[in-house]
Amino acid sequence: MAKLVTIDDAANMVKDGMTIMVGGFMGCGSPHRIIDKLVERGVKDLTLICNDAGFPDYGVGKMVMQKQFKKIYASHIGLNPNAGKQMNEGETEIILVPQGTLAERIRCAGAGLGGVLTPTGVGTIVQEGKKVINVDGKDYLLELPLRADIAIIEAYRSDRMGNLQYRGSTRNFGEIMATAADTVIAEVREVVDVGEISPDHVHTPGIFIDYITGGN
Repeated sequence: MAKLVTIDDAANMVKDGMTIMVGGFMGCGSPHRIIDKLVERGVKDLTLICNDAGFPDYGVGKMVMQKQFKKIYASHIGLNPNAGKQMNEGETEIILVPQGTLAERIRCAGAGLGGVLTPTGVGTIVQEGKKVINVDGKDYLLELPLRADIAIIEAYRSDRMGNLQYRGSTRNFGEIMATAADTVIAEVREVVDVGEISPDHVHTPGIFIDYITGGN
């Protein structure tokens, strides 16, 4: 069917200069086969929205090592020393975002909201350059939505309509990222017929998924 594409086709949708979201938490739940293809292709000047910078040899960290990103939004980069080196040497712009705030900014984009008010970061370096709004005597930072051209996520299995089921802790950023990008590609381990995944086990409805790759 139209949604099912090859790994090569999926990777070829990512073009130089795009903003991409990559699912996963320290590589758990990341679309590793697509990442490997993007490393192979050498696509560059990307803006990354991801929980972290991965490990040097695992997950999105492989792309960090190849300096394929000009800007990274992440909650931490400590697992990949090269990311910190690139930041300190001015090779890559890295914007550190508190993890809950990162998730909320992505969720806001998917929900069509103009932003989220959070007390996290008030009075710290996080506040610099941001609008402070007082509600009932308490200050909040206005954090703006984060949206991408393409989101690449991973799921345990999908049916042929793109309804996704995650497994265990791989169910992290994939659900919200699927709502917050113009094009969403799901790398899956198994593709089944429509109806084989119980509605109770559909974590991301197929309406959010444009393409599926991988599987049996």
